[in-house]
Amino acid sequence: MTTFTFTSRVPQSVEDVFAWHARPGALTRLTPAWAGSVVEESAPPLREGTQSRLRIAVPGSYGLASVPWTAEHHGYEPNREFRDRMVKGPLASWEHRHRFADDGHGGTVVTDTVEYEALPVSTGFGARLMEPTLERQFEARARRLAADLEFHSRYPDRPLTVAITGASGTIGTQLAALLSTGGHTVLRFVRREARTPLEISWDPQAGELDAGSLRGVDVVVNLSGRGLGGRLTPRAKQEILDSRVLGTRLLARAIAQLGDDAPAALISSSAIGYYGADTGGETVTEKSPAGDDFLADVCVAWERAAAEAEAAGTRVVIVRTGVVQTPAGGALRAQLPLFLVGAGGRLGSGKQWLSWISLEDIVGLFAHAVLSPALHGPVNGVAPMPVTGRDYARILAKVLGRPSLLPTPGLGPKLVLGAEGAQLMALADQRVSADRAIDRGYRFRHPDLGSALREELGRF
Repeated sequence: MTTFTFTSRVPQSVEDVFAWHARPGALTRLTPAWAGSVVEESAPPLREGTQSRLRIAVPGSYGLASVPWTAEHHGYEPNREFRDRMVKGPLASWEHRHRFADDGHGGTVVTDTVEYEALPVSTGFGARLMEPTLERQFEARARRLAADLEFHSRYPDRPLTVAITGASGTIGTQLAALLSTGGHTVLRFVRREARTPLEISWDPQAGELDAGSLRGVDVVVNLSGRGLGGRLTPRAKQEILDSRVLGTRLLARAIAQLGDDAPAALISSSAIGYYGADTGGETVTEKSPAGDDFLADVCVAWERAAAEAEAAGTRVVIVRTGVVQTPAGGALRAQLPLFLVGAGGRLGSGKQWLSWISLEDIVGLFAHAVLSPALHGPVNGVAPMPVTGRDYARILAKVLGRPSLLPTPGLGPKLVLGAEGAQLMALADQRVSADRAIDRGYRFRHPDLGSALREELGRF
């Protein structure tokens, strides 16, 4: 049996820190994408005998390969400790004790003690791999906890009820967890009959949503939309457009119907595709005109649909999301396998500008929009420091400790996405300003690409 101990300190009280851990979403927030993912959290959280199901990343895979893990919670002592044990997973045994103590200055000492028995190295979870893996995971957990608590301390208003479409997606999952661990109530839109009071049933394609289900909701966050992967066939284009516009219009009109009972705000997703696939090397802002390609047209229609909620006096914020960096999906996940085997490199010429944002910051920006009553209108969801494609490849390779000597010619993305898809997505040249987000009070956790990739890939 091996024992691992990790200690961290946060300036908030024991009661506040323990309450954060005891709320829905804590396990999700404490599981970075490079370390795995949460399949199902226990409900209620942490109570005796309840279980959570996860997928734990194979060490070194950055979440590209994972195994199932089930944890059972026990030993729940409010404001003092709780424990969980592995009942299904890749180790011979695992017992994790979480302890919380006053540091004597109004803050909290968090002590994590893990007793485990590893299996042979051939399983990928051998003893020699476990120590550095656990060290990185608990460092990441401590930073996430401290950052989340600090984030919520800046928004001391009353708890809100927030309804989220796309809550099971990459952004939605983390946003729901960030808000719920901050003490807010999160409702999820589902495309079936609602089974709990925390679900709202809707069918965007059929235009079905009971406006009354939004009574009592303070803010609606709209993240729903078909992914952009694959070739842009006529059918795919229609699905991309409909999945964004029909659902957004349905929400906006339901909100408008409620009059004085309407939610105070609609926070709706859009994309920097609004500006077109080529901004000519010039920095564009929220005041810049829309582009004239397919994705720009989609974004214009998408945003116009959201604006209909303003008829009810509802505050509308449009988040124009950039290229989100996370191994959980999107561009980074697609490129990771090549870089990990030393075959990565720039896409195309490498001269095109990439306006990126870490998963943590796009989640934080959406939460900031939810919690900031003075914010309205469009805001770019990008980091303050865009990079060229060449620099992106160089920085990613450096973070991974791999070379970036093998550029992918433009033909590569065209074979996968088609000529139009490659130009609009993989080879897009977009230099987008983050100034308005900063001016409106958002504090970036990862303003530069190096720090973002180190955090998102656990390479610190």
